[in-house]
Amino acid sequence: MCGIVAYVGARPCTRLLYNGLRKLEYRGYDSAGLSVLKNGELETIRSVGNLDSLERELERNGDSGAKVGLGHTRWATHGRPSVENAHPHSDCTGRISIVLNGIIENYTGLRQQLIGEGHEFTSETDAEVVSHLIEKHYSGDLLEAIRKTYGELEGHFAFCAINSDQPGLIAGARKECPLLIGIGEGESFIASAIPAFLAETRDVMPLDDGELFVATADKVEIFDLDRQPLDREITRVDWDEDAAEKAGFETFMRKEIFEQPAALTDTISGRLPGGDVYLEEMAIPDADLAAIDKIYVLACGTSYHAGLVGRYVIERWARVPVELDIASEFRYRDPVLTPSTLVIGISQSGETADTLVAMRQARETGSKVLAITNIMGSQATRDADGILYTRAGLEIGVAATKTHLAQIAAIQMVALRLAQVKGTLAPEEIGAISAEMRSIPALLERYLKTESATYEIARRHYRQPFFLYLGRGIGLPVCLEGALKLKEISYIPTEAYAAGEMKHGPIALLEKDSPVVVIATDGHIYDKVISNIEEVRAREATVIAVASEGNDSIRNYSDDVMYVPKVREMLSPLLSVVPLQLLAYHIARLKGLNVDQPRNLAKTVTVE
Repeated sequence: MCGIVAYVGARPCTRLLYNGLRKLEYRGYDSAGLSVLKNGELETIRSVGNLDSLERELERNGDSGAKVGLGHTRWATHGRPSVENAHPHSDCTGRISIVLNGIIENYTGLRQQLIGEGHEFTSETDAEVVSHLIEKHYSGDLLEAIRKTYGELEGHFAFCAINSDQPGLIAGARKECPLLIGIGEGESFIASAIPAFLAETRDVMPLDDGELFVATADKVEIFDLDRQPLDREITRVDWDEDAAEKAGFETFMRKEIFEQPAALTDTISGRLPGGDVYLEEMAIPDADLAAIDKIYVLACGTSYHAGLVGRYVIERWARVPVELDIASEFRYRDPVLTPSTLVIGISQSGETADTLVAMRQARETGSKVLAITNIMGSQATRDADGILYTRAGLEIGVAATKTHLAQIAAIQMVALRLAQVKGTLAPEEIGAISAEMRSIPALLERYLKTESATYEIARRHYRQPFFLYLGRGIGLPVCLEGALKLKEISYIPTEAYAAGEMKHGPIALLEKDSPVVVIATDGHIYDKVISNIEEVRAREATVIAVASEGNDSIRNYSDDVMYVPKVREMLSPLLSVVPLQLLAYHIARLKGLNVDQPRNLAKTVTVE
């Protein structure tokens, strides 16, 4: 998840590009850079760190007065944060410069091919192959070189390019990553999101997947992959700057819920090619993974619930016993750790104090430690033997949504990797699970278009003083997370329990019409869940079920149903938790509460 901005027009563009990057800094802050064209030469400035570092470099160099340029702020995926890995990237001739958002999944093969043809690379990134491919295909027509380059790329991406041989134009392409064009008077802007150019123009032309563009100061042309011209209407955007930061959504939390398909795509992309599981950052040798005989998962809050999903999945697929611990308790219980123990610490920020202390304690015993985190360069990455980044992008809302889903996907991939190394799943089964995981972002995007049903359920129940959440098996961590979301942002007292445990106490809380949210997606203990629902109905409580599409019979046992696409049982939390996020969101909004900044909570807990 990176930020792209580009400009061509009559004004000096260095400050315009920098200001645009400031509006996109939430998309990445590991490094940043600009390339501008002046007097037939490319000038590139790059820096490591947030945009303050780039601003200092720009002040030292001064404004070149260039009127064509590209800018980029990076969320690192391939290659550590460094000046060499920062965008823009150039070709061997130094006449082509590109910026890219996304992931080139087949970059390894392309890189080796290009090196064999004599190209010299200067970075570790996947993006640099694009500049060299454009160089390879360029014969006087930048757009044609981009079209041929697009045909060789696999993955999801959007990129822009400039060429000193064709000054005065910017060209690029989009596949499954956002790219929009702002139309000004005698100038054109290109960016990953509208806020980058909103202060300059409100006239927007969106690009769709599989489209190419050429922009000059006076004209923008869009083409399909056969280079046939496409008509595209200009849309007038009436957002204020606050709405623009939220991409038109009313809150950051809502925006981030709807960003979950992209967060999942980014987290999975390149890691599940075919029937393989490729987790390079784990950096734990196969022999050590094969010898693992016990796993501890350490986390807090929402990350703890992702870890609980991991326990079910690892034990099912890799057949390794898993203990889950609240990180703040782990260090005080004198756990039994050996060199054949794997400790997995999950922290969105990579700075959660309790999790960090527990990870260090485990590493001191000789156990292998794996960090699952969303922030490159965070403390967790320095306290671990291996890392798995979730690639969810910056999350502004305090109540975690897209980072939680990305954590679930990450630990599911760890389970698949362990199963692969230990041979507990056949290769064809790993391939089938991988294919289904890759399909889930599209299923989730389709589901999010049906959220009005969840709003209506929230409207019927938001005045209730108490909610009970129930789940069994893989549905238990989902119900725990759903209840936490409701508590966090609506302040409604809420209990979450293993459904089979309800009759051992929590059932006493039920009264007539008490809302009970039950995770009833398809699985091997579905019939047991139905028995628990019957116990609830016998107390005249109201049942709100989360169920798999196609299950019509659940309506016989429930007052309301929130359907999600049907997938295999161990993958179901990637979908079933989303209606609970939306339910909590709509209830809190109906109560008039600030969902982005719930009282007494902070995004990152850096104290014990």
